[in-house]
Amino acid sequence: MFVLSGPVMHERPGRMAVCPRQLAYRPLRVPREDGTALIEPPFDEIASLVEENVRLRGTYAYDVQGRSLAELAGQARRELLDEARQWTTAYRDVEAADATGLIFLAGHQPQLFHPGVWLKNFALGALARRHGAVAVNLLIDSDTIKETSLSVPSGSVAQPHVEAVAFDRSMPKVPYEQRKVVDRELFAEFGRRVAERLSTLVPDPMIDVYWPLAREQMRQTAKLGACLAQSRHRLEGQWGLQTLEIPQSRVCDGEPFGWFAAHLLARLPEVRETYNQTVREYRQVHRIRSAAHPVPDLSADGEWLESPLWVFSAEDPRRRPLFARRRNDGLLLSNGHGWKSELALSGSRDAAAAVEQLAGLRRRGVKIRSRALITTLWARLVLGDLFVHGIGGAKYDHVTDALIERLFGLKPPGFMILSGTLHLPIERPRATAEHAQVIRQQLRQLVYHPERYVDLSSACYERVTDDPNALVAAKLRWTQTGQTPQNARARCRAIRQINRALQPWVAQRREQLLRRQAQMARALQAENVLGRRDYGFCLYPERTFREFLRRLLPNSR
Repeated sequence: MFVLSGPVMHERPGRMAVCPRQLAYRPLRVPREDGTALIEPPFDEIASLVEENVRLRGTYAYDVQGRSLAELAGQARRELLDEARQWTTAYRDVEAADATGLIFLAGHQPQLFHPGVWLKNFALGALARRHGAVAVNLLIDSDTIKETSLSVPSGSVAQPHVEAVAFDRSMPKVPYEQRKVVDRELFAEFGRRVAERLSTLVPDPMIDVYWPLAREQMRQTAKLGACLAQSRHRLEGQWGLQTLEIPQSRVCDGEPFGWFAAHLLARLPEVRETYNQTVREYRQVHRIRSAAHPVPDLSADGEWLESPLWVFSAEDPRRRPLFARRRNDGLLLSNGHGWKSELALSGSRDAAAAVEQLAGLRRRGVKIRSRALITTLWARLVLGDLFVHGIGGAKYDHVTDALIERLFGLKPPGFMILSGTLHLPIERPRATAEHAQVIRQQLRQLVYHPERYVDLSSACYERVTDDPNALVAAKLRWTQTGQTPQNARARCRAIRQINRALQPWVAQRREQLLRRQAQMARALQAENVLGRRDYGFCLYPERTFREFLRRLLPNSR
């Protein structure tokens, strides 16, 4: 985890301030044991965290191109709840939230994620219920869909293997927002094909309940991500979870985010410099060589500067960076592949005209979306009073903390980190790398210290003429003889000869260990398949996941 150290530098509202704070690293570890979770801070400390976040919001004084951050936040939060209720009630019933004004948020791509991610949704609902907040889950549909298949274990416990079962045909990568179900027949039969492959290992997987819902949703929406997410959310509703959901695309289409996007573009040179500086510090702290992690730097091509925003359209659905360059008293926008548009926007100018132009682009099918760091920056700074992160998002969001301070001179609100590990409930001999290491060490002992394991009981050694007791005694004399430059070579040669001579008396033990080593190798191969934590939630039995929730979450139903 990152923490920020050093003083924070504030400037007058509306001016971005580069803050000299430095990043320091505290590691976050994925929970390894089955049924465990990382929860930070603990549930009983969330009330004080939320109270501090609310207090912080009351101190924020920042001008966003002619509108205060507080004014934008008020409008954005109202619109968030209205849009989320509208989206959610279109496909499932949800109780009217009796909230105190608090909003708790989480977010993820609309995919078949593993139970450790799904745990966040239930934690979000439980925490909101406990603290009288409205729970809203953001569907990050501006991300591109990476896979159209799910890894499914199959075979036997002794010899399992993993199959990639497709739920749709592969297509060029486009954002979830644009991606439709291409092969409806393949999608419809996905649940049956998964259940068949899983049947020898896992009884009653949730795919049997979940996928009929997905097939129903496919008749309501052509969008792949929406179909996956809405059917999963309906399943959560059957379990009593009362949360709202909304695509991130709808948040980006709102007027408040339009003002914020205009502000980032108006001050793009400062934004780009600070963004790149902070990301490079992250790499330095983590000793990361890849220029793609945690996110790539924002590039420049002459006067064209890359912004932390995406742009695409129905006509050109490939997601590309949004570039901008100064032109007279405004900006020229481009995707770097032929599309351009003008924006009436300068560094200190009121952004009303620019926001209306951005709305006009939206009406013409042009979609401008936040990139990863800006998505959570906006969610934490403006939309919610608590954001629940997984481990990956938490690591990156300490970069976001630095951006909030360095760009806006504001102290960032705190967030919660939650991630769990749940294995498929498959009975099997447990094998670990540590077990294999013990066997390797025992085999090594037979080579270098056979005298400790001499076995005189086996008849197969009757043909050996050497006296093992004499060999052991000889080795003891040599090991008790101090090594000198004069005797070093003779001593080493003698000990090696004795070790070789003793091997017949440890051969039976070696054979046993080699058999155990072979068994362990097969068990480790099986464990690599059966002990994974990243299988999709729908492969698990409902009772297994419910027990997981019951152990970890407060007042879980």
